[in-house]
Amino acid sequence: MNIEMLNGVGPKSALLFKKIGIFTVEDLLEYYPYRYNFINLINFFDIPENEVVYLKVKVAREAKVMYIKRNFNTLSFTAIVNDININVKIFNRGYLKQNIIVGKYLVLVGKYDKLRNTFIANDIRFDGVENKIEGIYHLTDGINNNFLYKTINKVLTDDYLIKDELPEYLNKKYKLIKKCDAINLIHNPKSQNDIDKAKVKLIYDEFFNYTFKINLLKINNKKELGIKHNFNKELVNEFLSELPFKLTEDQLTTIHEVLNDLEKESRMNRLIMGDVGSGKTIVAAVGILANFYSGYQSTFMAPTEILANQHLDTITNLFKDLGLKISILTGSLTKKKKELIYESVKNGEIDLLIGTHALINDNLSFKNLGLVITDEQHLFGVNQRNALQNKGKVLKPDVLYLSATPIPRTYALTIYGDLDLSMIRTKPKMRLDIITKVKSEKEITDVLYKMLEEIKLGHQIFVVSPLIDNNETDLKSVYLLLEKLNLAFKSKVNIGVIHGKMKQKEKDEIMNNFHKGIIKILISTTVIEVGIDIPNATMMVIFNAERFGLATLHQLRGRVGRNDIQSYCYLISEKDNDRLKVMEESSDGFYISEKDFEQRGQGNLFGIEQSGELLFKIADIKRDSKILISASNDSKEFIITNMYKDYEYYKNLEKEILFLD
Repeated sequence: MNIEMLNGVGPKSALLFKKIGIFTVEDLLEYYPYRYNFINLINFFDIPENEVVYLKVKVAREAKVMYIKRNFNTLSFTAIVNDININVKIFNRGYLKQNIIVGKYLVLVGKYDKLRNTFIANDIRFDGVENKIEGIYHLTDGINNNFLYKTINKVLTDDYLIKDELPEYLNKKYKLIKKCDAINLIHNPKSQNDIDKAKVKLIYDEFFNYTFKINLLKINNKKELGIKHNFNKELVNEFLSELPFKLTEDQLTTIHEVLNDLEKESRMNRLIMGDVGSGKTIVAAVGILANFYSGYQSTFMAPTEILANQHLDTITNLFKDLGLKISILTGSLTKKKKELIYESVKNGEIDLLIGTHALINDNLSFKNLGLVITDEQHLFGVNQRNALQNKGKVLKPDVLYLSATPIPRTYALTIYGDLDLSMIRTKPKMRLDIITKVKSEKEITDVLYKMLEEIKLGHQIFVVSPLIDNNETDLKSVYLLLEKLNLAFKSKVNIGVIHGKMKQKEKDEIMNNFHKGIIKILISTTVIEVGIDIPNATMMVIFNAERFGLATLHQLRGRVGRNDIQSYCYLISEKDNDRLKVMEESSDGFYISEKDFEQRGQGNLFGIEQSGELLFKIADIKRDSKILISASNDSKEFIITNMYKDYEYYKNLEKEILFLD
C-alpha cells in the first residue's frame, strides 16, 4: 500500500517521506529507530555531576532572549523544582519564548551546574514526558521525530496485517518472536529486553532474505550455460612467458582460475579482489586473450574516462603484436565516431571494446560477445552490470569483475556471495612499500621541504583536501591550499586543481597535463581515489586525514608508488592520530580494511552507498556476524532441499531474482 493512501498523509508529507526512502506502508513500519532515549525523570536532589538528565520543572518567571550576535541567542528563565528556584539557559532557541508560560510544567533535558545553580538545557519538552523508552529516527527537514512516531503507531493500532514470511520451523529453531510483535516492540519498547528480542528477529529475517537471494543466484549461476571456450593453451603460455615482468603466485593462481572457468560449459561469474597495484589488469588481459583465441569479442567497462583510457594504453601495449583490434567508447566521443564504433562492433571488426557507461547504450550490439569485464564493479549498480552482460546474442557471456577495494574475506563472501572469489594479496616485487607518516599542522614545514626535494628530483605530487558536506567550503579549501602552496613555493612550481564539480572536459585536460608532467603538484578532492595511474608521482599529501576512513586513505595512497622509485605519503591531522597510525604500520589493504571495518562497521567502507546495494535496514554484517552465518547456512539448506518450493513468497522471490539476473 502506497504511503499516500494512509490517512493523515497528504501529498506534501508523502514527498517528504519519499526523501527518506519511505514509499509504502511496509517501508514505514520497517523504518526502525537508529537509537533510543531512555527517559527517566530524575529527583532534583539526585542529579549527578556532568550527566545529561531529564528534570521536570515549573516555569517561575517569564523567559528572556538575549542576542549575542545576529545568529546566536540565549533563552533564559527561572524555574522551580522541589521549592528551589533554578536558572535555566538554552542556546539558539529564542523561538521557544512564547511556549515558556509562567506556571506551566515542562521537562528540561541537559546538565545541571550546581555551582552556578544553572541548568544548561539542550532540549525542552512540552509534551508531558513520563518515564519511557523513546525511539530516535533519521529525519529530513519537514518531518520531526514525533510526527514519524505517531504515523507509524497509527498504522500499528489499525491492526495493519504484517506477514511473517520466515518458515515457522526457523522461528521455532531460534525461539524468535512473531514479526508483528517484533515490529511493535522495535517502535514501542518498554525495556531493553524488548529491543533485544525485536532486533534478533528482524536481523535474522533480513539476513535470511538476503542470503536466500545470494545463494539462489549462485546455485542458478552454476547451472546456467555459458560459452565453452576452446583456446590454444600454448599460445596463452607463450604470451605469459614473454612478459617483461614476473607474475606473483596470487596472479598465477587467479589466472589459472579464470582460464579454468572459461573452459567450462557453465557461465563464469568471478570477482577478482586485489589491493592497489597488485596486478589485476594483467589477469583480465589473459582472460581477454583466451577469449580472443576462442573466436569471441570482449568488452571492458571502467567507471571513468581516465581509467578507461589507461586500460586502453596498458592493454594495447600488452597485445601490440598479437593481432587484436582494440577500440574505446566513451561519452565524450562525437556521435559520428560512436556510430562508426557501433557498426564495427556489430560486424565483428573489433575484438576488444573498452569504455565507460557508454557501453550500456542500446545502439551497441556485439556480433559474438564472449567476455564482459567490469572494473571497480561496486561503482556500478546491478542493472548497469546486467545491461552489459545481456548483450550476448544467444548464450550469456562469461563475466569477470575487478575490485581494488579490499575487504575482509568473510564479508566479501557475504556481500558478493553469488560470485566466485579470487584474491590477489601479494604485490609485484618491483613495488616498494610507501613510507607513510602522520604529521600535525605544526610540522608542515618538514612536509614542504620533502615536497620540494621530490620536485627537484623531477617527480610529481598529489595533494588531497577533504569534501565538506552541504556547503561550498570544499572548493574553497582546495583553492586555499593552492594559495598556500603558491606562497610556499613562490609561484615557481606549476600547480593544478581538480574537483568533482568541474566539467569533464576541464578535468580531462588537467589530468592530461599532470600525466604529461606539465603540472608538478595536483591538488584534488577524492576524485583521484580510483584508478589514476601516474608512474612519476612519488608523494601523496592528505590534509585533514582524520575525515577519511582508513580504506579511503589506503586507496588515495595507492595513487603513488606505481613504479620502482621510493614513494611517500603524509597524513596531516590534528586529531584521531592513533587511528591513523595504522597507515604507518601497514601497506596491506586487506589488513587496513579489517581495521577500518572494526572501527566503522559496514558503513560506506567499500562504496555501498554509491552502488545502492546491501543497504540493510537494521542488520550489520560485522556486529551481527553470528546471525549472518546462521541465516546463510539455513537459507542454503532451504534451497538445496527444495523446501522453498512449498512457500509462495519464496517461489515469487525466485522468479523475481532469476528475471533480474
